[in-house]
Amino acid sequence: MSYLFIENANEVITVKGHSDKPAIKGAMNEIGIIKNGSVLIKDDKILAVNTTDFLKTMYQKEISESVVVDATGKVVAPGLVDPHTHLVFAGSRENEYNMRLQGASYMDIMADGGGIHATTRATRKAPFEEMYNESIRRLDKFLEHGVTTIEAKSGYGMDWDVEKRQLEVAQQLNYDHPIDIVHTFMGAHVIPQEYQEKPDDFVDLVIQEMIPKIAELGLAEFNDVFCEPGVFTPEQSRRILLAGKEHGLLPKIHADEIKPYGGAELAAEVGAVSADHLLKVSDKGLEQMAAEGVVAVLLPGTAFFLMTEVANGRRAIDAGVPVALSTDCNPGSSPSTSMPFMMNLASLKMGMTPAEAITAATINAAHAIKRGEQIGSIEVGKRADLVIWDLPNHIQFSYHYGVNHTDTVVKRGKIVYSKKRVER
Repeated sequence: MSYLFIENANEVITVKGHSDKPAIKGAMNEIGIIKNGSVLIKDDKILAVNTTDFLKTMYQKEISESVVVDATGKVVAPGLVDPHTHLVFAGSRENEYNMRLQGASYMDIMADGGGIHATTRATRKAPFEEMYNESIRRLDKFLEHGVTTIEAKSGYGMDWDVEKRQLEVAQQLNYDHPIDIVHTFMGAHVIPQEYQEKPDDFVDLVIQEMIPKIAELGLAEFNDVFCEPGVFTPEQSRRILLAGKEHGLLPKIHADEIKPYGGAELAAEVGAVSADHLLKVSDKGLEQMAAEGVVAVLLPGTAFFLMTEVANGRRAIDAGVPVALSTDCNPGSSPSTSMPFMMNLASLKMGMTPAEAITAATINAAHAIKRGEQIGSIEVGKRADLVIWDLPNHIQFSYHYGVNHTDTVVKRGKIVYSKKRVER
């Protein structure tokens, strides 16, 4: 039995009260701030959270046995949750970045054999060890920016052997690294070049061969598809998501990023856990998502990097849709591991308050990967995943942008990052 006591924080942000379902509308601003607060952790769970004076009065024995961390002048908050990443891949695409700066569009680059196809070629060639080594360095950067749980998709193989290898790398990383990794199969990322003239044959391959094997081997929990013009149609996407559900894989969807395409409506129809991107989502799509409780995972870093208009977070929140944030970490459209920067963008570009951004990056992000009952808030009995931020209050998180304010990261009750040191 071990205790950890984090004391004297200027603010403890609990984000309490939303473990059963994500926060919506005005509740996204209710982040449960405790002034001069402290958190007492027993083993890997939160034992108590309250004012420092209260805990020191009520838990004298436990505190006397604790490792004590002084958070004077700082903010303590739940560990950040990133519910949409393409963590495992090989190669880099900075050449495309340079092309875009000279006027080429993302879809132009992909049509010319670049984009996802370029990463697919590099990933198909990469052995397990190479993908693992590249990915664990990215995980270290996530941890340094206060992320304690992420989702990781496959999707850069689009054939059985490489899709399997990506997910096996993610599983090994989950064992080896402090960050918890949730696994998503995304064989339906794009139509591979060898299937460009017969896309339905590839859809059949995903449905008839890949999904059953993924489910049988227990390699993923979720099944995702890129529903967009030139990628997968709504009908193809429906078939893929329903096939996944038949094999126990929960549906997610890349929806309405480039054009309104009915992706949000499809997410509501199939009972998706989340619909992601949503830059061009329709009012009807938001209405149906709100009715079905589908989480909107917004990815401001992608629009920022592609130099396009970001998703309207204010519009989604006001429509009653639970909103989460993510980096969309990937080599082509968002090569970032900084969830705090996504929170900055949410406030500066998407119409969200600093409090809403915190909710979107913690408890709502946890619900976007079906982990809301375990993580995403500082509440008694929940997993002790939290971050001490070197800031005097939560508003400075958004105000003081472009800086990594991480002081200490606690994962499952253990200090796993402090300043510039990573421990595995």
